[in-house]
Amino acid sequence: MPAAAHAHPAVDPIAERLFKSRTIVISGEIDQDVAASVASQLIALGHDGDAPITVFVNSQGGHVEAGDTIHDIVRFIAPPVYMVGTGWVASIATLIYVAVPTEHRFTLPNTRFLLHEPSGGMGGTAADIAIEAKQIIQMRERLNKMFAAATGQPVERIEEDTRRNFWLDAEAAVRYGIAGKVITSVADMPE
Repeated sequence: MPAAAHAHPAVDPIAERLFKSRTIVISGEIDQDVAASVASQLIALGHDGDAPITVFVNSQGGHVEAGDTIHDIVRFIAPPVYMVGTGWVASIATLIYVAVPTEHRFTLPNTRFLLHEPSGGMGGTAADIAIEAKQIIQMRERLNKMFAAATGQPVERIEEDTRRNFWLDAEAAVRYGIAGKVITSVADMPE
């Protein structure tokens, strides 16, 4: 009888090329699976060398703690990370985007950015709803302070602007301090 063939996991040629080029794409809703995947890639690339990592962000946002994980890992690893906004960078995806210094934040010209207050789906007893409301207020205060530090805007302005959906196009995002520079080609990126 012939020896049994060993099963090998399927190799994704695109993922392999992205890893070799030290590039990560965040697209779609930010959830725990996305956080695990992106954090794993960042850590692996961090161990693979000190060359810069480029992260493309096109996301409507999602779960705050999943976004916090990616934000914190970007700041934790040793290699510099460049963020490139494309499509839309909304909600918690904006927090991921501003995890790097302003001079490492790039945006393609048709990108839109969205800041707003966090929200949650509350349910249960009155006591549980009160606990959730307190958590959302604390989360809002924490995120507003993080955005203020990342943009140079006063916390009071962030608080006021995020009471409702606050949209910015690429040029407005640069003026506000979210993005560092509008780019139109890879030639505009640092080498």
